[in-house]
Amino acid sequence: MSGESQTISEYIVHHLTNLTYGKLPEGTVRYDGSVVSEGGQWTIAHGADEISAMGFNAIHVDSLAWSIGLGAIFCWLFAKVARQATAGVPTNLVNFAEMIVEFVEGTVKDTFHGRNPLIAPLSLTIFCWVFLMNLMDIIPVDIIPHLFMMAGVEYQKIVPSTDPNITMGMAIGVFVLMLYYSIKVKGFGFVKELSLTPFNHPAFIPLNLFMEIIGLLAKPFSLGLRLFGNMYAGEIVFILIAGLFGVGWMWMLPAALLQIGWAIFHILVITLQAFIFMVLTIVYLSMAHEDH
Repeated sequence: MSGESQTISEYIVHHLTNLTYGKLPEGTVRYDGSVVSEGGQWTIAHGADEISAMGFNAIHVDSLAWSIGLGAIFCWLFAKVARQATAGVPTNLVNFAEMIVEFVEGTVKDTFHGRNPLIAPLSLTIFCWVFLMNLMDIIPVDIIPHLFMMAGVEYQKIVPSTDPNITMGMAIGVFVLMLYYSIKVKGFGFVKELSLTPFNHPAFIPLNLFMEIIGLLAKPFSLGLRLFGNMYAGEIVFILIAGLFGVGWMWMLPAALLQIGWAIFHILVITLQAFIFMVLTIVYLSMAHEDH
């Protein structure tokens, strides 16, 4: 555990708290007893109460930094592979990247039934980016937060996909593309599809609109919350197992074995969730290109 004075509950809450920057409203009592002056105060939050007081005027700095950094690593790595790709004998890195590209390309060909040059690179980006974000869950939960605490940063969540702001942000991005291509490909037919499906009669337009709009809005929610729920649950299990280290020396070996066992199993979950997010994105965009 990060501190012997912490209880298991405090330890879990601390690990699940984001490094948050935001505006505290006027009159807020801070953790040190001071009161926020007139006009509010932009600052780093200390604890869940201050994060709650910030409301929408808050940014999860750690989630944004890790997700952007991992996205940059993906871009740099695949750009490097593209430069190394030649007609000669490929390196192991080039072979690995080509294997991923062929896998994604095959999935797109089997799932997407329209013509759009954006879908394949978008699917590759989503799969690799989500996988890298999920992969951070394999790093022992105390290592990086402890290093940041030594540098004076008290809170640090390193798995962006355990933050619903990140997963829902990606899902909303996919949703915007769905609407864009639905309107671009179908035109007014998109409105007819919403209003005259499944009952093809003007009298049922209100009922059709209600059901179709609910179904349309459910897609980004299912996309984002599925990834968040699975990764958040996995993170909780890692933290609970890590908490056993603070109970006593007799628990250290069983806890270590549990960590290793869960990590091996979680590698499958990490890959599967990245694949599911990619496939659902392809399916939803394919539906946006199909005119009934």
